[in-house]
Amino acid sequence: MFIMGISTYISLKKYDFNQNHAVIWKIIKRTLVIFAIGLGIAWFSLFFQTWNSLVHADISVWSRLWQASWTFDHIRIFGVLQRLALSYCGAAFVAILVKHKHIPWLIAGLLLFYSSILLFCHGFEYNESNILSIVDRAVLGLNHIYEDNGIDPEGILSTIPAIAHVLIGFYCGKLMIEGKDINEKIQRLFLAGTILTFTGFLLGFACPINKKIWSPTFTIATCGLASCFLALLIWIIDIKGKKTWSRFFESFGINPLFMYVTGTVFAISLENIKITGGEERGICLQEYIYENLLQPALGDYPSSLVYALLFVLLVWMVGYILCKKEIYI
Repeated sequence: MFIMGISTYISLKKYDFNQNHAVIWKIIKRTLVIFAIGLGIAWFSLFFQTWNSLVHADISVWSRLWQASWTFDHIRIFGVLQRLALSYCGAAFVAILVKHKHIPWLIAGLLLFYSSILLFCHGFEYNESNILSIVDRAVLGLNHIYEDNGIDPEGILSTIPAIAHVLIGFYCGKLMIEGKDINEKIQRLFLAGTILTFTGFLLGFACPINKKIWSPTFTIATCGLASCFLALLIWIIDIKGKKTWSRFFESFGINPLFMYVTGTVFAISLENIKITGGEERGICLQEYIYENLLQPALGDYPSSLVYALLFVLLVWMVGYILCKKEIYI
């Protein structure tokens, strides 16, 4: 989300941050597409879960297919891609409607407002008395939120600090791009990152760093670490010229959202596609690969690591093919 903020600055700078129809439509279209893909992933996962749950039901294949397909009354409305879509939308409209010198004040206002909600409305309670849960259940309904004590980690109210998250990236992008040379760009990123990191961890004593509720300190600290890490990468790759080690990761950077969707689709498929596994019950592909192929040879933890590496390699191969063919999605 920090990098999304930087790329939003670079993207909208081409239009001089004008409020014309082309820019507004670009923002709206991108928001709707990403949000819709997020809903599609939620439906895809729910389809498999429902299909597998009906395996012993005394119904026809077509009836089972219909019930598995028509699950919109239980689909999760918000999610990772939906959060990215809404956060991008909010930050992009701020970028074209608000003078950029006021954006730091807007970020501070959003985070202070959200901090007040958390601190005075049971925002750190891990149960349904949490204000985040109350709002999500009232607006979205219990059937359409993440099932974890009623708290959705990508819910409605926590979108407020998520927008601030992208805006911090946006402003760091502004500081970086406006640097006179690459050394000044790095210095600006390191300075901003150091201040944000220390501020986030220091304020964490009063407002704990918590990803699940997207606490303001989580936003500040992670943006700070991201800014420092980006500066470090620029220094290693662009100034020191050590590029060979990073080539592997370029496939992920060129089509990041598509790669995320690809990985999610692969993960859902591996976890839900059942095969015959030597027992009466079917086991999924993930279980078969891990328990029958990797675990007997490598043991618990090494096989878990190898499985994760193989999964990343599988997703990378898709990205590498797109990269070689110069296909950008």
